[in-house]
Formats: sequence, C-alpha cells, structure tokens
Amino acid sequence: MGTAADALGHSNDKLVGTWKLLSASSATSTGEPIETPYGPNPVGFLTYAGDGRVTALISYGGRKSLSFGGGTQEEQAEAFKTFLAYAGRYALSGDKVTHYIELSSIQNYVNKELVRSVKFQGDRIILTTPPTPVNGKIQIVELIWQRLPAGD
Repeated sequence: MGTAADALGHSNDKLVGTWKLLSASSATSTGEPIETPYGPNPVGFLTYAGDGRVTALISYGGRKSLSFGGGTQEEQAEAFKTFLAYAGRYALSGDKVTHYIELSSIQNYVNKELVRSVKFQGDRIILTTPPTPVNGKIQIVELIWQRLPAGD
C-alpha cells in the first residue's frame, strides 16, 4: 500500500520547486494569437511544495506605483486588475496538473479546480489552460516557467 502522498502523485514529483515565469501567450481556440494575458513583460513565481501545496503569483509588466497614501480608487482598481495571486493544493496526474484553489486575489477562483496541461522540457514546464472565456473571447493561455535553482 502506498502512502496518501503517493496516491496524490507527490512522491518524487517533477513539479516540486519554484518556477519563474518566462512568457505568457494567448490564442483563440482556433490557434489565432491574441493580446498577451499579463501585459508585455509579466513577472511570476509558481511554487509546488512536496506536501501538495501550490502558490502562484503573477504580476503584469509595466505596473505603476500607487500615489502617496495608498493611491486613488482608480489606481487601486488598476493594481488589483494587474496582479494575480492564489494558493491551495495540487495534484499531478499524467500530463495534467489540477490546482484546487483555497485562497485567491480573485474570489471567484476559491473552491474551484484549475486544470492545466503540463509539458516538461528540461528545466522548464509549459502550462496550458483549457479554452476559457477571457474578456469575452474564448482563449487558451500558455505559460512557460523556468525552474529556479535552490537558493536563487
């Protein structure tokens, strides 16, 4: 009998570690490229822990600082729109990873399952979303992540 960790796919998990976002691209379900999902130069970190937890942080490129005192309502709304954070549990099964969201900057994600196709390429992973409505268009988002060496 394996352990619960074995059953969830976390033993010797190829995902365990911290990954830095290299690129984010988006296409329609027919493969036509559309605007990048997180601006021209997004920054992000994705951490998969050996205990089955995941944390994702993605910041759009070119974010502006807030004015003194925490910014205007418009600045705060823009800051919210240009930063995504979530955490929860994950399970790797074949070429799919499922993030079970427990906490998110977007409340609608809480208690949802975000399923991603995962491709391993050396020290990189490519995560691809299923076709999802974004800004009124069905999109497929591809995120390329680079494994960070320990201590970086």
